[in-house]
Amino acid sequence: MNPVRRVLATLAAATVLVPLGATAAHADAGPAPASMASLGDSITRGFNACGWFVDCTSRSFSTGDTSSVNSHYLRIRAVNPAIAGNNHNDAKTGAKSADMPGQAATAVSQGVGYVTMLIGANDACTSSESTMTPAATYRANVDAALGRIRAGLPDARVLLVSVPDIHRLWSVGKDSGSARTAWSLFSICQSMLANPTSTAQADVDRRARVRQRVVDYNTQLAQACAAYGPNCDFDDNAVFGYPFTLGQLSGWDYFHPNSTGQQVLADVSYAAGFGW
Repeated sequence: MNPVRRVLATLAAATVLVPLGATAAHADAGPAPASMASLGDSITRGFNACGWFVDCTSRSFSTGDTSSVNSHYLRIRAVNPAIAGNNHNDAKTGAKSADMPGQAATAVSQGVGYVTMLIGANDACTSSESTMTPAATYRANVDAALGRIRAGLPDARVLLVSVPDIHRLWSVGKDSGSARTAWSLFSICQSMLANPTSTAQADVDRRARVRQRVVDYNTQLAQACAAYGPNCDFDDNAVFGYPFTLGQLSGWDYFHPNSTGQQVLADVSYAAGFGW
């Protein structure tokens, strides 16, 4: 990644960006790719960014083609027009880390030169704290996906995007009656968002443990990327550390990024990545 962009991404984050014990990958950007694919869940699908509980892939931060979002795809197309039309959104709404090997296999079949992966929100945002994906399982799933990419696309560049800080989601929305109603009505991320106004120690501690699980996921992403080698770049927690606001979330569920949120996600993750 461009050193100046790495510094800017670091300064933009409101937390320590490289998890303890992680070793940052030294990514080799190489030439701008002529094809790409995005792996992940509803965030990468642009869910709720343009309509009522529907995927809006045109507004995806990664492979979308809406000019206002200015996705990775559009930024790359500006420097390498050969990528035009070669943008594949292989993410699935509701996906968890266990779905990444299958999505990676799809990307391999498409023969792409660049892959983004943003996964983990649904591993932590479950019906209760006890049903979150263990960090070791999450790592095994990510490693399996990366193994398929390395075997099938040995020259492709891979960007691992950090899981957003869902504790901040609670923080920016807990005082909004609309957000609390949506979280309850649609049973959104109850591991974190149950009893959102409670100050009881049990709820405070639960939120801290769920946040720590996300931190653990991001530690595993950093380590997995470092093990992958120079064709992989981790965003150094730029997305996790970004201080997003309530106004950047969908007004329908107060969970998914709206169009503005997707644009910010594109800005932050692209600047913290290969930086073509």
